[in-house]
Amino acid sequence: MKQIRLLTAVCVTALCCAVTFSGTVLGMQFWYHKTEQKFERLAELDGYIQNNYYTDFDENALMDTMLKGYVAGLGDRYSQYLTPDEYGALMTKEAGKTVGIGVTVIQNEEGYPQIIEVQENSPAQKAGLQKEDVLLAVNGEDIVQKGYEEAIAEIKGEEGSAVKLTVRQNGTEKEISVIRETFDIMTVSSEMLDGHIGYIAVSNFRENTAEQFQNALEELLKQGADALLFDMRNNGGGLLTSLEKMLDPLLPEGEIATATYHGNKTEVILKSDSKEMNLPMAVLVNGNTASAAELFAASLRDFKQAKLVGTQTFGKGIMQVTTTMEDGGGLTLTVATYQTTKSECYHGIGLEPDVVIEISETDTEDVQLEAAKKLFES
Repeated sequence: MKQIRLLTAVCVTALCCAVTFSGTVLGMQFWYHKTEQKFERLAELDGYIQNNYYTDFDENALMDTMLKGYVAGLGDRYSQYLTPDEYGALMTKEAGKTVGIGVTVIQNEEGYPQIIEVQENSPAQKAGLQKEDVLLAVNGEDIVQKGYEEAIAEIKGEEGSAVKLTVRQNGTEKEISVIRETFDIMTVSSEMLDGHIGYIAVSNFRENTAEQFQNALEELLKQGADALLFDMRNNGGGLLTSLEKMLDPLLPEGEIATATYHGNKTEVILKSDSKEMNLPMAVLVNGNTASAAELFAASLRDFKQAKLVGTQTFGKGIMQVTTTMEDGGGLTLTVATYQTTKSECYHGIGLEPDVVIEISETDTEDVQLEAAKKLFES
């Protein structure tokens, strides 16, 4: 009897393995068939173009555009193929760095760039450029005559190279040479408001944002902050790794947020340790508060009962991952939805503020900020 049972078990196991192998083979055959069909269509198209297009063309540019088009076929605005240059620029951006001179400009009534912000520790600051300066010429060429967009592109340039700018500063024209560098972008600013309210504004979530946030938080606590107001308005999101480091000291111990991947696989993506800051908190939000910035706001509301003040947020509750491709480029692909462990995914919906405050053109002060400050009044 034991021998019969053993033989039966062996036969059943063999049958299961055969079925599994057969299923795998059939799955692979189906995949290869679909792939073969794709390449047959592409080969037909490419052959016709190669034989009939009226002039020479850039094969690499054609391939890049084809790869971009393939990903665009998903119909997902957040997924994209990146050329090697674009991928390198994205990695620099996510690291919280940029290459250039470090100014933000607007086009004034004369058509020239006017500086509205000089980045701290930037080449522009080192060279003496100031807010309100008007850029008149780049490398000796008048910017209006050269063309505004073309001039801005020339000012950006490559790391280590110099750009000569003709600047109108305090009514006087002068020549200033600036060496372009890679430098840190400041994504966090802070100040102590009346009533010992520690105010921290975050513009993006980059690799260096968490460190900047921690430094700002520690400084405000040293100054005696009794409450914390976080400004996530116009913050389009960024890296969840930075978000977790920023939320950790603020929230109680436990699992904060989860992501749901292909096949309904769910994983915890944000956790907090046992250290928790027991101060009243609030978050400023608006229609441009998206992605990680929304998750920051949702987490504070769900776990600290912080109030959200402002207007309905953007509603981006999906996560992208960027992968390096063999050609040196990259693929940014949407891979999951996410949400806090206490509320539903807000993708396509956004977060409704606890205190809704619209801003009008006639407002002479930041009415959303003032409304948030009142929440801390005893």
